[in-house]
Amino acid sequence: MGTKGKEIIKDAERIVGLLNRALADEWLAYYQYWVGSKVAKGPLRPNVTAELAEHAGEELEHANMLAERIIQLGGTPLVSPVEIEKHKNCDYEAPSDPHTVRLLEQNIKGEQCAIEVYNKLLHEIKGAGDYITFNMVRKILEDEVKHEEDLQSLLEDIGLSK
Repeated sequence: MGTKGKEIIKDAERIVGLLNRALADEWLAYYQYWVGSKVAKGPLRPNVTAELAEHAGEELEHANMLAERIIQLGGTPLVSPVEIEKHKNCDYEAPSDPHTVRLLEQNIKGEQCAIEVYNKLLHEIKGAGDYITFNMVRKILEDEVKHEEDLQSLLEDIGLSK
């Protein structure tokens, strides 16, 4: 594991494990955003559902990036929902309350966890000589920070509309 073409990665197996944990989080984030966009009710519903649907697509894109990199490193992406639940870093909070404020709060919490996970992941892979993974993770982290900012702004807009 760890040799593709001329690319040699120190401890590729460990990196694959970390990427699979991030992949589990991305699948859960995708689902949380997707289902939230379907069930949302309350203030600024059209704006909230549009934002959640957009973020769902971006989380799915992150999952694709992670899965492709795992394969490039000689690993296998998680293959079952049981593995996703077992390997996640962040909690999944079911959107049982469809109020837009509650959905935004849940997704902000998820983004804050993702930001923490990707910051730690950057630190972990920094010394492995895996610049491709490092740059990919940095890009995903930038997206997660933007997501959190977008959600916070919507939450503030709802507060101002009262």
